[in-house]
This record gives sequence, structure tokens and C-alpha cells, in this order.
Amino acid sequence: MLTVDGPPSTPRNIPPMKTSRAVVSSYTPESGIIRRNPGIADVAMPGSLEDLPDTDAPTARSLGSIRVAIVDDDRTLREGCASVLRVEGYNVTTIGRGDEALELLQRSRFDIMLVDVCMTPVSGLDILKAVMAHAPSTIVVLMTGNPSLSMSIEAMRIGAWDYLPKPYSGTQLQLLLGRAAHIVMKRQADEAFADVPQSLPGSQGKTSIYGKSAAFQRTLDLARRVAPTSASVMIVGETGTGKELLAQLVHRMSRRATMPLVPVNCAAIPDQLLESEMFGHRKGSFTGADRDRVGLLEVADGSTLFLDELTEMSMPLQAKMLRVLQDGVVRRVGSDQADSIVDVRFISATNRDPLEAIRDKKLREDLYYRLNVVQISLPPLRDRVEDIPVLATAFLKTFWARHRSPKDAMPALSSEAIDQMCERPWRGNVRELQNYMEYLAVTAAPGSTLGAGDLPSQEQTESPAPSIGGSTAVLNASYHESKEQVLAAFEKTYVTRLVARASGNMSRAARLASVDRTTLYRLLERHGLRSDFDDIGTPVGPEA
Repeated sequence: MLTVDGPPSTPRNIPPMKTSRAVVSSYTPESGIIRRNPGIADVAMPGSLEDLPDTDAPTARSLGSIRVAIVDDDRTLREGCASVLRVEGYNVTTIGRGDEALELLQRSRFDIMLVDVCMTPVSGLDILKAVMAHAPSTIVVLMTGNPSLSMSIEAMRIGAWDYLPKPYSGTQLQLLLGRAAHIVMKRQADEAFADVPQSLPGSQGKTSIYGKSAAFQRTLDLARRVAPTSASVMIVGETGTGKELLAQLVHRMSRRATMPLVPVNCAAIPDQLLESEMFGHRKGSFTGADRDRVGLLEVADGSTLFLDELTEMSMPLQAKMLRVLQDGVVRRVGSDQADSIVDVRFISATNRDPLEAIRDKKLREDLYYRLNVVQISLPPLRDRVEDIPVLATAFLKTFWARHRSPKDAMPALSSEAIDQMCERPWRGNVRELQNYMEYLAVTAAPGSTLGAGDLPSQEQTESPAPSIGGSTAVLNASYHESKEQVLAAFEKTYVTRLVARASGNMSRAARLASVDRTTLYRLLERHGLRSDFDDIGTPVGPEA
């Protein structure tokens, strides 16, 4: 029999419970009886089963696939725990010593581990460190009869999923393991789906993110842990690391997944239009506003809004966003009153250091603290080299199916090719690797084995940054001035190479660019290139 002498701890992600002046004194799994001692203290307890979230509760049959290890030197508690969980349907292994647990971890993996902290000679914290080093996706719950704040902080810092003080009730154990099992089953479903080509990035199917490295698994574990809540999430990572894919994953595992994610690229929409896109507008509020329009904040009511490139949003608009974050009030452009109150979860992303953006006056500090409840950092590809073979094979499979005949056998990657790919810097991260593998899918011979000599050079597949004349002047200018200068440099380079590719034939160059001859001549004149070309010859000047 498991007993509780004090207020039960609330398992993570359980919603607010009704308050009852009672405390659980004991619980007998065999009888299902819960005895209560009235008037001791106000204790948060479930009002009813309906208070619990509807999160596809695992069945006994599905729980059989979840491997649970109970590590405790107290045989009575260990076996009592196992008995409760086996009745629920879990696949349970009991271990009586810490050193035995470490030995078993060398040859076995568990989805969930319940570990007693106070054991000798190997403590629960020692086991936790070993699990996080070799199997970071394992959910570890620490148990102790002498809980302390410092020990709890240290355990969470190392990677513990939750903390269960002794003695605890069977109900507590069932609730806590039920939440952990839900996370494990979601993970198993993602892994089972990972082999389906349509689930790869760029497809229209479910969102799947590939990676087995410890750093990436820690990122995914944090994402899975925060997903069922309504907390705001800020995703930080370099360009091409997959920030939007991770946002899609968090949304798909949330309670709002029945509604679509609403993405907004703050860098792609001009400042004067972004406010109207976000908040909507009233008819007649500005030139061209011929009707009322609902903004994306109202579209995302009950769902999740993804703010990509957050630091590109203007400071005045950031100030207006604070009101929505504080009380959910949306006032459309041109309206003199609140038009609606929305329930929106916010996920934001940036490729900049948020604190640096605050110092540079690109991000409001108060908005940062509102959006940065949980920060998830995506590691660059160079820090997860062990994931490159997995990603490369998956991308090659997808692009081969997209570009080649079903009768053509997909080429294989030799160990030399894999080694060479692992040595590249991958400045464009996963996005660059995708481009690299699509190049191979288009150019490789069916059924061949690709060696190091068959791989494209970095210049062939890497997307270079736009040239800005080697000067930092552009970076010091305003956003719009910088954009105009970079676009001008692109236009000049593009039309020069375009006409050279067409051997100076303007009609052919216009067809290649899908523009008319007048537009092409206008571009040449704009950049002072008209005199360098004639209608039928090659460029007079050097090719750019």
C-alpha cells in the first residue's frame, strides 16, 4: 500500500484543479478506495475525471509498448509501484541497486525511469547523469523521502522530467505516468511516421524532424514537454536550422492542433502592411481599404500564431502586440474600439541573439519577456554531425522520388561520401543540405554508388550571400536603404549573366528570364549596361 502524509505534488502539465479541504491519507490499488482526512489543509485535487485534459488517453494495450524501469532499494515500495503500473498495462522492470541500473542501461533502453535519489553506492543523480548522456530522450522521474529545493533544482538542471516526493499515492503515480506515457506515445508515432517520404520537410504531410544526436534530442524533448501547454515559446537558431518546422511540431503536439498553425514572416511584409495583416482594418481606414478585413490575430483565435523573424517587426507594432499578449484585445486599424478578444498561443523565432537585438533597439525588452516564456535553441548542423547521414539519406530518398522514374533505382552513398559531407561547414545548415541532396538526386546515375569524387563542390550547392561590394556601409544603413542596394546589386549581376548566357541575343535573354524585351532593356539602362551589349553579339565588357 502506498501512502501520502502531505499534499500530493501536481504532475507537470496537469491543468488547474478544483480546491478541496482534504488530503489523501492512503490508497489501496486493489480496492480502489481513497481515504481522506478532512480539514487539514487546502490541497489541489482533481474535481472529477472531466477536469483532466482530453489528450488521447493511452489504453492498456498501447501502454504495453512503453518500457518503465523502477530503480529503488526499498523492495516493498519498488514492488508496490510495479504492481500498480502492471495493472495499468505498462511493461515494467524493477531494479534494486544503482550499479545494477547502470549495468542494465548498457544493453537496454527504457522510455520512462522512476529513480530513487538516495541509494548507495550509486545515487539517483548518478543514474540521471548516465541516462542523459546515453539516452537523453528517456523520461526520468526522481523519487525521494527527503526533498529539498537545491536538490530539485539540480535534478531539473541535469534533465529530470519531474520530481516525486515520498510517500506518494497510487493515484499520483498513475497521473504522473499517464502524462509521461502520452509524451512517449506521441514520440513513437513521430518515429513510426518518419519513414514516410511525404513527411519530409517541404512536403504537405505531417511534420517530422530528423536527428539522433544528443544535442538535437534535448531540443526535441524540451519542445515535446512544452507543447501540451499554452506557454509562449521563442525558437532561436541560425538560418536554415528548421525553426518553422519545430514550430509546426510544437503546434501539432498541442491542444490546439485541430486548428491550423498561422505563420507570419515579419521580414517579408513591408512595415506599413504588416499592421493591417496582423490586426485587420476597418473600411475606409486608409486608401484602398474598401471593406472590413479580419487580421491574422483573429484568424488564429483558438490556435497558434507563428511570428517568424520577430526582430524585423517595427518597434511601434511590437508595442501594439503587447496589448494582445496581456489581455487578448484586438483593435483593427481605423477602429476606435476593441473589435474582438482572442485566445492565441504565440510561437516566435529569430536568427539573432534576442538580448543583442534588445541592445540594438530591434526588440522591445517587455515584449521579449512576454514571448520568451520558454526558449528553445536549435543547434546548427555543424554541431550535430552525426545527424548528417540520416538527413542526407532521407532527403535523397524524397528528391529521388520527386524527380526520377519509379523504375530507377536510388543511388547509395558510400562511406567516403558520408565522411566528406560530415567535414563540410554547412553554413546554410539543413536547408543547404537539402539543396545538396536535391542536386545529387537530379544528376546521379540510377543504381550507382556515390563516392567522394561524385559529390558537388561547395560552390555548386551553397547559396552565397548577396554581394554588397565588400563594404559594411549597407549594414549600417536603414532596412529599406539596405534592401534597395542589395536588390540593385542582384539586378545588375543577374542581367549581365543573363545576356551573356544568351550570347547577347536580347530576344533569347528575354525568353529565358520570362520578361519582355522592353523590361530587359530598361534593366540594362538602369544599371548603365546598355552600351556593353548589342542585339546579336556577346558582351563587350568582361562577364560579371
